[in-house]
Amino acid sequence: MLVKTYGSAVNGISSSTITIEVNISQGINFYLVGLADSAVKESQQRIISALTTNGYKWPGKKIVINMAPADVRKEGSSYDLPIAVGVLAASEQIDNQKLCDYIIMGELSLDGNVKSIKGALPIAIEARNAGFKGVILPVENTREAAVVEDLEVYGVSNLHELVDFLSGTKPLERVVVDLEAEFQKCIEDSEIDFADVKGQENVKRALEIAAAGGHNIIMIGPPGSGKTMLAKRIPGILPPLSLEEAIETTKIHSVAGKTEGGKSLMLQRPFRSPHHTISDVALVGGGTYPQPGEISLAHNGVLFLDELPEFKRTVLEVMRQPLEDRVVTISRAKFTVEYPASLMLVAAMNPCPCGYYNHPDKDCICPASAVQKYLSRISGPLFDRIDIHLEVTPVSFDKLSDAKPVEKSREIQKRVITARQIQRERFKKRKNVYCNAQMNSKMIKEFCKLDDTCLSLLKNAMEKLDLSARAYDRIIKLSRTIADLENNEKIHPAHIAEAINYRSLDRESWGK
Repeated sequence: MLVKTYGSAVNGISSSTITIEVNISQGINFYLVGLADSAVKESQQRIISALTTNGYKWPGKKIVINMAPADVRKEGSSYDLPIAVGVLAASEQIDNQKLCDYIIMGELSLDGNVKSIKGALPIAIEARNAGFKGVILPVENTREAAVVEDLEVYGVSNLHELVDFLSGTKPLERVVVDLEAEFQKCIEDSEIDFADVKGQENVKRALEIAAAGGHNIIMIGPPGSGKTMLAKRIPGILPPLSLEEAIETTKIHSVAGKTEGGKSLMLQRPFRSPHHTISDVALVGGGTYPQPGEISLAHNGVLFLDELPEFKRTVLEVMRQPLEDRVVTISRAKFTVEYPASLMLVAAMNPCPCGYYNHPDKDCICPASAVQKYLSRISGPLFDRIDIHLEVTPVSFDKLSDAKPVEKSREIQKRVITARQIQRERFKKRKNVYCNAQMNSKMIKEFCKLDDTCLSLLKNAMEKLDLSARAYDRIIKLSRTIADLENNEKIHPAHIAEAINYRSLDRESWGK
């Protein structure tokens, strides 16, 4: 008897429907075809054990399982459940009438329990787009899938529950998620707040500008000056995720298996802080079976690279293209995978090997050549892609011991949200452009018109600092953000001057 069940294959952050055809006929062998990897082929042993343990029979006949389309690679153990159900239906142990209505995915343990899978959200989106009535997934993945509208989502914890549902003997409870309530839960004061940071008003100002426009920033200063403390508080001043951003962010983490069980959507902006020993594949993504790297996991959030010069040169250089194009393309001989990578890069570093170059109180023991060598570990093209270069100095005792209240993250966030709303209105006709940092050259000409005074000021800075064309564009984009924070339609010379001031590492005198 021939029976069809349906699963889904995840490719990048999207998925495609897989038809699992099970045919049982006279004979004694087992065949599984359709470009399946080792984990899928090993499913036979898990399924046999799960069926016999739960009182079902493994047919002693010829079983042929075809996973179509045959040119799409099927990976992982999540096909156990649809294959097992297909075998039961083809051997007439259960009714097969409901099988055409649902995509079924899940890994089986030897005792018939169902384990969680990766990529539940992309699978649910594909199920809705393909016209299926619903999806049946492990219980741990149901809330993640239930954010998809117009789709029935059911969770099973063992094989018996699925068989009872398909046979009509025992219904499953549909999982429903109230997205409005989920977003409301997210609006809470964080324990990490800018109110904890004493002094550093100029740094807070720069971070506010960076957050308002989505600009990359590097902080350079001696140990203990507060660089890491400041960086960790940046997500608290970024605007809350929109529903579209939350779904896209959750899809990436779902594919990587990084979502927390029992949660529906990622509602907090990601903050990723990889160690400097990370490999280039772990940072940008890839591998034999490509997975998103830290760059993609930080999509719509912050990627914090502490002690930037300690990262391997090759690791830093692979970031250049994703920072410019805001997408990571991983190519293999037979396929290509794309992961989004629209992130805010925040980097921190010491000014020299000993850490005390330009320190107001401590003497630097490094020779001038060592300072330059340390700084040269980061290439000029990478520096060019960072909009704000910021020197961070230690906080004095008087400021540290000052009991005056400090502005909270929530207050800064309100100004950032207002600036972002101006930008969203500006770019409403542009696809995938939400903030000033994402503007291309054509948009800069359209939205960042400069008067003669601004152009003269910028020309002098370009000549004196020997800035590149990319730095020219970034100064203009930064000045546009500063103007947005002040709710000015036009860019004024003061905005250009402040933006130029944030290019300190472009100055020839720095580090000499």
